[in-house]
Amino acid sequence: MAKLVFVLLLALLGISMIATQCIAKDAAQYHLDSGNYGPGSLQSYQCPSQCSRRCGQTQYKKPCMFFCQKCCAKCLCVPPGYYGNKSVCPCYNNWKTKRGGPKCP
Repeated sequence: MAKLVFVLLLALLGISMIATQCIAKDAAQYHLDSGNYGPGSLQSYQCPSQCSRRCGQTQYKKPCMFFCQKCCAKCLCVPPGYYGNKSVCPCYNNWKTKRGGPKCP
């Protein structure tokens, strides 16, 4: 009986390890530095759709879209997600207003 319990626990541990590796492999596909983002990663015709994604959850859609498209046209890059992650696009991150605030959403 003890051997059966031991074998079952060992099998459960093995399955758990395999599942963890599969999840980690899937997550690695979506890592921010995977090459889908970064300076010059977009063509100018892709800016509207990427800015729609970036500005999709803000309540200030018009100004967000205006500045995002302006930044995308200059940098050819839009960071992933709805907020943050600007370090992936240095040009997008470093473009500032006259007051020193961020120009790009």
